[in-house]
Amino acid sequence: MIIAHNAQAPRQGGAQQHEAERRGGQLALDLPHAPSHAEDDYVVGDGNRLAFAHIVAFPEWTSPLTLIEGAESSGKSHLARIWAERSGAEIATPARAEQLGQAGGQVPVLIEDADRAGYSEGALFHLLNQSMRDRRPVLLTARRAVADWPFETADLKSRARLAARFTVALTDDIQLSQMLVKLFGDRQVIVDPRIIAYMVSRMERSTGEAVLLVDLMDRLALERGTAITRTIAGEALALRERAAGTQMSLNLEGEDDERYD
Repeated sequence: MIIAHNAQAPRQGGAQQHEAERRGGQLALDLPHAPSHAEDDYVVGDGNRLAFAHIVAFPEWTSPLTLIEGAESSGKSHLARIWAERSGAEIATPARAEQLGQAGGQVPVLIEDADRAGYSEGALFHLLNQSMRDRRPVLLTARRAVADWPFETADLKSRARLAARFTVALTDDIQLSQMLVKLFGDRQVIVDPRIIAYMVSRMERSTGEAVLLVDLMDRLALERGTAITRTIAGEALALRERAAGTQMSLNLEGEDDERYD
């Protein structure tokens, strides 16, 4: 899959613009970047193919209620925004959920992070009930399985279990490589494919780790006024490995403390 980003000219090598500004005595700014949620930029692989096919099949859904589950940074929001663009959906928030439920009707509703955004149980139940009763299209995203949602209302969870359920996850090196290319592209950075391959062969297989590594490598390159090189990739991988080891050590210490209290 070829991923194109046409919003701005890419930063060749990751930091040439910064280097030019540094030599001219100016401060390079680490400007905020916005991830692309365009449909053409979605990276499709075995781990999300069914979910993507379901999203683009709208409005030909057999069930009006859909739930997409996946870990942090797994692409749930990207899929959700593709669907919102296609369907003209209203975007629910904890503050707006009750109002959207009271309005009723057939306008589609997107509810992101249903398991952790702080939605009122009553408002969420009302929207899910409308979806099943009135066939109002509703798309939910969540990190956790319905059984682990932090709600006490059994009826709410029973409605959520009726949703057409899809999971999204990384399943192979090709998909991970494509995701890294997209993440760098969101920052207007082009990276040598050999560096991508080097990272994929050594990094933890998770979308969250990919996001952290890309951010770390870009920051290291900007700080030093260099391109993103294999040396920077290796340093970023080592930093992440040490951070993971420190966290594991802290977790083990916490377990010991609890065990011997």
